[in-house]
Amino acid sequence: MRIDIITIFPEMFEGPFSESIIKRAQQKQLVEINLYQLRDFTNDKHKKVDDYAFSGGAGMVMMIEPIVKCIESLTSERIYDDIIYMCPDGELLDQKMANTYSLKHNLIILCGHYKGIDERIREHFITKEISIGNYVLSGGELAAAVFADSIIRLIPRVLGDETSALSDSFQNNMVSPPVYTRPRDFRGWQVPDILLSGNEKLIEDWKYEQSLKRTLERKPELLDDKDI
Repeated sequence: MRIDIITIFPEMFEGPFSESIIKRAQQKQLVEINLYQLRDFTNDKHKKVDDYAFSGGAGMVMMIEPIVKCIESLTSERIYDDIIYMCPDGELLDQKMANTYSLKHNLIILCGHYKGIDERIREHFITKEISIGNYVLSGGELAAAVFADSIIRLIPRVLGDETSALSDSFQNNMVSPPVYTRPRDFRGWQVPDILLSGNEKLIEDWKYEQSLKRTLERKPELLDDKDI
């Protein structure tokens, strides 16, 4: 998979993309992540990529020309599955979407800033708009990092145990059951006996019941009537 990210703050990705699972995925050459500084595509001598909005109002708007030049430069070299804009009013990211995008090959992610991007970019270039929640961030960089992490970890051979992702919350429209590790007894707080029984069927039944209970309590919207 190749992910090309357009941003005015590429340094913000150094931490998320240089540690842990994403770092290993790049080292294994399972994913290639490229950061493109939008200011490199402006003709302004001060490297300006924003301007006042027509009709006035507070806040600046990211200009159309630098973004179009960057996108067209990338699309002239390869075909992309989607050109994604991270924005508060986009489709809400969920596990189903992450599963779908983990199968893609080439993606462009555009990180907005200020009051957003010139609407003509959304109308003529963006093919998918994604939000990570109903709130506003200072820019799209953190959202892009979250989205990238959610799909990269699902690529085969990225995780050490490939079955691990299959048991994550939301994969079966339920949240994960409680998990425990050693010691068995800590301050009198015990690990449930069933998990130490060695009976795989009983353990799986317990996990399902706990997962269903937790989903009903915390995320009931995930369940259809048929699941209850």
